[in-house]
Amino acid sequence: MSDQDFDSALTYTSYLAVDELLKLQKPLSKSTDSEGPEHDEMLFIIIHQSYELWFKQLIHEFEAAAKSLEAGDTHRSLAILGRIRTILKVCVTQVDILETMTPLQFNAFRGYLSSSSGFQSAQFRKVEALLGRRDSKMASHLPIDVQEEIHEITSRNSIWDSTLAYLSNRGHKIPSDVLERDKSTHYQSDPRVLEALLEVHRSDPESAMVCERLVDIDEGLQEWRYRHVKMVERTIGHKVGTGGSDGVKYLASTLFNPVFRDLWEIRSQF
Repeated sequence: MSDQDFDSALTYTSYLAVDELLKLQKPLSKSTDSEGPEHDEMLFIIIHQSYELWFKQLIHEFEAAAKSLEAGDTHRSLAILGRIRTILKVCVTQVDILETMTPLQFNAFRGYLSSSSGFQSAQFRKVEALLGRRDSKMASHLPIDVQEEIHEITSRNSIWDSTLAYLSNRGHKIPSDVLERDKSTHYQSDPRVLEALLEVHRSDPESAMVCERLVDIDEGLQEWRYRHVKMVERTIGHKVGTGGSDGVKYLASTLFNPVFRDLWEIRSQF
């Protein structure tokens, strides 16, 4: 087969697997006034499938950003981190669409969701692991193979560890015991790192831009968490979440916990 024959065989539909994609929305509900499913269940499915696709892309981008930072490629790192921030903005915007669904409309099909819950999103747990979350509870409810994948992520550099390596390679005084710490444990703020970060902002504009991109991402993630909490509260109030989670109570506990705490801490020291 020639290259021309191959190219002519490829179409928009086949390249994107559109036919398969459009068969993945399978509402379970039954409407009381028609033979079809509840109208709003289709929106619920498509929004959450879209989130899973964006989580997949975030994993892809964070892994590329880590490699780029550790290689010392400033411009590529800035581009990738900027893209991550823009993806998070899209994730926030999708909440606006979900909020067009009223509590009554959601409750019309909520019972069909059974024990399924967003709490079970393995990909979001991987995103958290890449960002530096390190605790035994984060994946304990997930299948064993997923737990192993997350364990592998938590055994290596988080995006913050990669950033510290980047700064060290540019001559900034990041302590060796911080760089060589056990990456399976949660990063603890260190006054020596804070001092190095202050110097970064004073003397190295390119590295400071990388740090500010991380602040953008942190702020974007916190914004998404807040909008998610308020959307859930608006829809189900303080009911127990599907799957038996604490619902709003659990989600609210994740608010205002910055990922890159050191980069916020230095704001009061400039």
